[in-house]
Amino acid sequence: LLALGGCLFASDSRPNIVWIFAEDTSPWMGTYGHEANKLATPHIDSIAKAGVRFDRAYVPAPVCSACRSSMMVGANQIRFGSHEHRSSRAKDAQLYLPEGMKILPQIMKEAGYSTFNHGKTDYNFVWENDKVYSKIKLKGQADSWDILKQNQPFFIQFQTKGGKINTKKLAVDRRTDPSKVTVPADYPQNDLYRKVVAQHCDAVRVDDDHIGNILEGLNTSSLKDNTIVVYFSDHGANHLVRHKQMPTEGGLHVPFVLRGPEKWVPKQGARNDLVSTLDLTATTLSWAGIKLPEWYEGRNLFAKDFEPRQWVASAKDRLDHTIDRVRTIRTEKFRYTRNYKLDRILLQPQYRDGQDYLKNLKELYAADKLSDDLKRIYFGERPKEELYDVSKDPAQ
Repeated sequence: LLALGGCLFASDSRPNIVWIFAEDTSPWMGTYGHEANKLATPHIDSIAKAGVRFDRAYVPAPVCSACRSSMMVGANQIRFGSHEHRSSRAKDAQLYLPEGMKILPQIMKEAGYSTFNHGKTDYNFVWENDKVYSKIKLKGQADSWDILKQNQPFFIQFQTKGGKINTKKLAVDRRTDPSKVTVPADYPQNDLYRKVVAQHCDAVRVDDDHIGNILEGLNTSSLKDNTIVVYFSDHGANHLVRHKQMPTEGGLHVPFVLRGPEKWVPKQGARNDLVSTLDLTATTLSWAGIKLPEWYEGRNLFAKDFEPRQWVASAKDRLDHTIDRVRTIRTEKFRYTRNYKLDRILLQPQYRDGQDYLKNLKELYAADKLSDDLKRIYFGERPKEELYDVSKDPAQ
């Protein structure tokens, strides 16, 4: 037996853990019943089929850096000052974590894991690479298994482009037909938005191809029987302005599926309990046999004494040059949202202002061609409080 980092374990008993962490991706896969992608996402679907699919998983923030910072620390970003998007980048405004706090891969490394990140980090605080990740050079995301095999147990994050992935090379016969997609009710129902929705479906398909390459490498190695694989995203679709950056169902609801040896991942099929992706951070430490730090807000999703959440909390703050402050709670049936900046419209100036879909939205508003509901949710006066029955109004 070996004791490290507050845990006690047999040196060869711990699982390898793989996070496949996608950018800007809504749960538009076949396994989630998304009709346009039925049978078009076989690799993501296979993870769910072999293990667990969480149907109601929500992120702490609808933007990458705040969400990723939160998940690395295991607590909501507002608890430790990482809530402002891509803060701590300027030398005179660097944020350090409170004394005693460590991020997930550092905790795992100190407990004897080899730790890696392949791709994006985007943490809103100062961190030291040598303390967090192992000094071992990997190859690509699909062909590093021989190196990983020599450095078990390992924890690795494979970052994928998700909704940002280039779809131009996708074969014509594999592309989504815009005439056959369903545009969410909180967007104009026109050809432009059908193309936006179709493009996101295509992005999910291309990312699924990449994930298939990762899984093939794992499956042909000797690591599969001792490796947990998790696929999830940091927030909703990037080209839908009430998804990415908005604390709505579209912005906060993400795909979350995983598979692994029965010892650590019971084959449970679909789970409908409310889940925060902070629970993944906590569950990851639990898989590794490490006691959860006192500041952790997540819970082990497979604990014998597991109790489902009654609510999930999320937050939105400054995004690029746009100042904001919004807090939201999702319960079994309702979403309650509290707005703090009441002197501005809901759709503020942002980095996507030059995109055709946002120009179209403003043109329709100027021409008085938006429905009353769309005028209200994009250009209306911001209320102090909002309350929605999500079962009746899923666009909220």
